[in-house]
Amino acid sequence: MRKQFKLTLADLSAADDRIVVLFGDISVFLFNDFAQRYPDRFFNLGICENTLVSMAAGLSAQGLIPVVHTIAPFVTERCLEQIKLDLCYNDYPALIVTCGSTYDYAWDGPTHHAMADLGALRLIPSIDLLQPGSASELDLLLRERYASRRTTYVRLSDHSHGLTLPVRFGTGVVVQARKAGLSVVTSGPLLGSVIEACRDLPVNVLYFPTIKPLDRDLLAAFGHTHLAVVHDSNGLFEEVCLGAKHAVRHLGPPDRFVSCYGTTADIHRSIGLDAPSIRATVSRWLSEPGCAPPE
Repeated sequence: MRKQFKLTLADLSAADDRIVVLFGDISVFLFNDFAQRYPDRFFNLGICENTLVSMAAGLSAQGLIPVVHTIAPFVTERCLEQIKLDLCYNDYPALIVTCGSTYDYAWDGPTHHAMADLGALRLIPSIDLLQPGSASELDLLLRERYASRRTTYVRLSDHSHGLTLPVRFGTGVVVQARKAGLSVVTSGPLLGSVIEACRDLPVNVLYFPTIKPLDRDLLAAFGHTHLAVVHDSNGLFEEVCLGAKHAVRHLGPPDRFVSCYGTTADIHRSIGLDAPSIRATVSRWLSEPGCAPPE
């Protein structure tokens, strides 16, 4: 998705000279053409994440559109206060686009795992949270929201779910509709594994590339079913629980640090978020009261 981020941002910047990018020593070579074309609109500040956010607030105060980019846990968990006060409290909007979604940096261990970004940011007023699952989704959402008057967090991944979906900001998508008593809710690239796991099961699959604000109209349309969140991070489950009629089932990251070094797929297998494990969990849910398909 980072390549699409570069292409979309370059296209938007050619038409809008308010865009200024602030990088934390990541993706710099990828954006070398951008830096050469717009040397006064590209700043690599190094590993100074708090400064990235505070500088973005200052630029936003002057009517510019700052785009902050670096690794997810460092610009969120480390910079929560700056995002809360410098940006959101002051109504100085910025676009925060990260890489390193959840376990994307599996080989670097828990220091690089993005465990608390969505869960923490959703509690801050005046912020929108996006988790696209493909390059095409990223392109559509960036074009729609880059100049919004709210701080927008865009969580990029090195992976894609491989589907083409009609996404729009603030709306969910019905990916699979069945005569079902259970609706599985997910977001981001994990949709690919969820679809593989649930393809022939009697469940609905609902997909939300916008986590905040969540599409509550879509959830209400499936309010007659039980809901189950399958997600590789925190945040979506908590949003779905708000106003749910039944207890919401959940399959997500464990309440422990994951020290399984290797690939993202290796970690997913070790914590039950690969397709076979998701299928086994959803099949067990289907045997619980109220989740079986109606007669």
